[in-house]
Amino acid sequence: MLPPCGQPSHRPLATWQHGGVTAATHSSLFPQVPESADAVLDGLDPEQREVATALHGPVCVLAGAGTGKTRAITHRIAYGVRAGILQPTSVLAVTFTNRAAGEMRGRLRQLGAGGVQARTFHSAALRQLQYFWPKAVGGDLPRLLERKVQLVAEAAARCRIRLDRNELRDVTSEIEWSKVTQTVPADYPAVVAKIQRDAPRDPAEISQIYAMYEQLKRDRSVIDFEDVLLLTVAILQDRHDIADHVRRQYQHFVVDEYQDVSPLQQRLLDLWLGDRDTLCVVGDAGQTIYSFTGATPDHLLNFRTRHPNATVVKLVRDYRSTPQVVHLANGLLGQARGRAAEHRLALVSQREPGPEPVYTEYADEPAEAEGTARRIRDLIAAGVPAGEIAVLYRVNSQSEVYEQALADAGVPYQLRGAERFFERAEVREAGVALRGAARAGGNDSLLDDAEGLPAEVRAVLSTKGWSPEPPAGSGAVRDRWESLAALVRLAEDFERAKPGATLSDLVAELDERAAAQHAPTVQGVTLASLHSAKGLEWDAVFLVGLTEGMMPITYAKTDEQIEEERRLLYVGVTRARFHLALSWSLSRSPGGRAGRRPSRFLNGLRPGSVPLGTRGTAGGGGIERGPGPVAKRGRRGPARCRVCGKTLTDAGEMKLMRCDDCPSDMDEALYERLRDWRAVRAKEIGQPAYCVFTDKTLMAIAEAVPGSAGELAGISGVGARKLDRFGTAVLAICAGETVEDELADHVDEV
Repeated sequence: MLPPCGQPSHRPLATWQHGGVTAATHSSLFPQVPESADAVLDGLDPEQREVATALHGPVCVLAGAGTGKTRAITHRIAYGVRAGILQPTSVLAVTFTNRAAGEMRGRLRQLGAGGVQARTFHSAALRQLQYFWPKAVGGDLPRLLERKVQLVAEAAARCRIRLDRNELRDVTSEIEWSKVTQTVPADYPAVVAKIQRDAPRDPAEISQIYAMYEQLKRDRSVIDFEDVLLLTVAILQDRHDIADHVRRQYQHFVVDEYQDVSPLQQRLLDLWLGDRDTLCVVGDAGQTIYSFTGATPDHLLNFRTRHPNATVVKLVRDYRSTPQVVHLANGLLGQARGRAAEHRLALVSQREPGPEPVYTEYADEPAEAEGTARRIRDLIAAGVPAGEIAVLYRVNSQSEVYEQALADAGVPYQLRGAERFFERAEVREAGVALRGAARAGGNDSLLDDAEGLPAEVRAVLSTKGWSPEPPAGSGAVRDRWESLAALVRLAEDFERAKPGATLSDLVAELDERAAAQHAPTVQGVTLASLHSAKGLEWDAVFLVGLTEGMMPITYAKTDEQIEEERRLLYVGVTRARFHLALSWSLSRSPGGRAGRRPSRFLNGLRPGSVPLGTRGTAGGGGIERGPGPVAKRGRRGPARCRVCGKTLTDAGEMKLMRCDDCPSDMDEALYERLRDWRAVRAKEIGQPAYCVFTDKTLMAIAEAVPGSAGELAGISGVGARKLDRFGTAVLAICAGETVEDELADHVDEV
């Protein structure tokens, strides 16, 4: 017999007390659907169980990192549906990324609660806008503008305001912020002055560009991403009949990551709700890291004020990270200031002890990247899968030196933010092949010798590039193999979970996963910015570049901005399950002045340091000193453009020793000869071309035309290992000599 709605079930908690609770993302890929509503509650800890059974009235879940918040809210929805209290089609769960929405749909399906709508705010609004536009406005919905930056550039040009590439990006972001905070062009200067917002240009100029941008959109009958929310809000405000229609459809709302809600999203949520309070919100003020987009934790922090009768549940049992990682995370927020800090959640690790976080100081950025790559290679050799390792940095421009270092170390990697798994060309091709084989059944000769589902999948995908052993190195060939290998592993898991499953069953599973964007795991070290790592987790995390000016970032000036940077580092720390490494370098380039200092956020936390404001000297005992660069380089000052003399900061520009905008004196013919040689060399050693030299390094060589090993070694991207391996051939090509004989002589050495 089911318990009364909103009351906990009296089934015993033995499954939780005996370790049945698992980390949020470590559930089985294909669990058995619970037999009953009460079975949905099995394995939840007491606080998660309280969330799952609180089905009436407003509910606020304050959930720390790794505490199983997605588990709690999906089990809440599933319990309500399976108990007959909630109708699946009457529930709308909203979150902030397609990946998170896809994961939620996948979990709900596994819990027997299919039919529940789990979408992003924009996806839900766009669906409603498309449906109601003909009735509310008439005609077809204007075309959605995929990228607004070109139109912003045109608007600036029409206003006779010149923007460089970085200014264009910043002004575009400022327009987005204005729209989600419901600031119109005419009000923009006054609003930024009132809140003391640091505008990227003269506010009057931004207001002018913003107004022209809106005019161009109207002239061309297009709308942008933010307009989807604005127009939906406008229709629901103006047309009470349409608002009533939506409210009849959706009776119950769940909002994940509520600390990231913008004023515009909150306005839309209020219109969806009407005068009802059937709302459950989940968030953590300590993970507010998107204020630059208009997000604010105020809605989460003020929830009890708006809803005095709300049920509030705190989740602090951390199932993700070891006590050592949790101790560091709690220490970071323990030094925080401001309103969000007053509501910090002190996590309590539920895992066995692990290794202490490792702090390492390096001489320069290349040394830091090379040291990180060596540590990663050692972890992989010790049995940590590459897909369970991540390198996280503050800004995307930091990735290049780590891409190079990992490629040099022969470690596969993937950049976070690449195209979705099911949109990759090789995955689409594999889907077509599997679907064809499923239709052909016993008539497909490929399957003649294949016994069992995994063997059938391997046989089909072997025609698309899959092999039992991965290709050497990394790059496009390895990326393709990793995608196909992920499908093979998925088939193996599927067959274990559903013995006797057919190829047709697997194809149906893949179709459902594609619709939900519920991708299998691809093996490869993840390179990602701290912002894009939100919501993810790995066994081993390397937090790199932790220096003043980068963490906190140099343009974080106010107390609020500094505290958000601290929270960003907290998010990075809490991504790690077991291994955590934190590092910084004393200079940007080899031989540069060692003037950098480790991030202030580590004061009092890293061994030998003291908190800010305390007498003493930071640094010293307990910190590893990383080895210097692999290549022997002479001392030199800051990198400067050899054309205009400007100090260089971008990694790609430093490699070329000139600004991107400065004229190149590259020997085009030499560059093409180097590319041809590289292609042959890469094929011979069985590695992607960029593992020999990247395009930027070849360009730098073709511009410098080195005449000696010393000159070649001075080019960024040519370390001692590559100098020894490829130097003779490169110098010969630069001298106009042929290298076919030399290449043939060395093929057998590899």
